[in-house]
Amino acid sequence: MRPGKGALAVALALALLGAGAAGCGAGDDKSVDEGVPLKLGDLEFNVQITRFLNVYSREDQLYVTGQHVPPPASKDYLAVFMTVRNTGGDDLHLPTVDQMEIVDTTGATYHPLVTHSVFALPIGGIVPAHDIVPLPESAAANGPVQGSFLLFQVDQGVNENRPLELEITSGNEKGSIKLDL
Repeated sequence: MRPGKGALAVALALALLGAGAAGCGAGDDKSVDEGVPLKLGDLEFNVQITRFLNVYSREDQLYVTGQHVPPPASKDYLAVFMTVRNTGGDDLHLPTVDQMEIVDTTGATYHPLVTHSVFALPIGGIVPAHDIVPLPESAAANGPVQGSFLLFQVDQGVNENRPLELEITSGNEKGSIKLDL
């Protein structure tokens, strides 16, 4: 028996409805991979690179300004380099230390350290309207990675508990970025 025009119309409508539902929320994913911008409100967080620091290298010494060198026993420093773009018309605050954390697969959490490095993301600072952090012509924007960084003190061997995710709360939204280690 051959389906009638009515059955064909219903099937077509259901197919279109399914395609529309699959597209809902596209671009609104609150869990992304490193290198893909995470949009929370008018702020876009884009992690460029994540790497462990060698506190004895000349370059990395600039990132651990004011920290214990070497780090305490059984700890390492992990840097997450990123840019944060404000796509809105108002100046916005960056998240605070309590609004950002790295979480590993065991559930261990690590909050960023406050650092006075000229390359550091200004935690809790301002991202001007329609601008980006690091600000153009700043040390961080002109540095080797061309991004600001968050500094974490993590347990040695944390890379065995991958994937590590950077969880960020900004405004009323929360998202995560899977770090590529």
